[in-house]
Amino acid sequence: MSSSSMRRPRQLSHKPWRTVLAAGLMSAVLAGCGTAAPDLQKDAAQQLQAKVLTVSEAAAGSDRAAALKSLDELVAQLDASAADGSVSFKRHQAIMKAIEAVRADLVAAQAQAEAAAAEAAAAAEAAATAAAQASQAAAQPPAQVQAPAPAQGNSGPGKGEKGKDKDD
Repeated sequence: MSSSSMRRPRQLSHKPWRTVLAAGLMSAVLAGCGTAAPDLQKDAAQQLQAKVLTVSEAAAGSDRAAALKSLDELVAQLDASAADGSVSFKRHQAIMKAIEAVRADLVAAQAQAEAAAAEAAAAAEAAATAAAQASQAAAQPPAQVQAPAPAQGNSGPGKGEKGKDKDD
């Protein structure tokens, strides 16, 4: 077995990116809500939390494309909240850091799923080709072996017997 066939792709479990998604974004959004000068206003926090929930649900349902789309919407909403002063620059940066970590995990999980799907498709194609070849081989009649022709022998009067039948 070659060393390349022994290597197995790194498998990401669902738990790490769910944990990063839930804990990272939620803690970034919720942390410090009780400070005197809020870095994040209550309305902005609620809107962002709703988007975080949408991202979490899509990711938990293994719909990475929807999770990435919701993550983009979260970024747009975060940027808008920062522009209107509902989110401080410091908080915006902290939340963006958490979003990028989640995005990296989602992209990695999506790439792994696509690679696994491509590998499964290649295996299915190879199996179908092997089955077609086996079916074709079974459908061909067995090769007929021809029996050898009987040997030509001296069964009748030959040159040596020509003279025996004559009267001299």
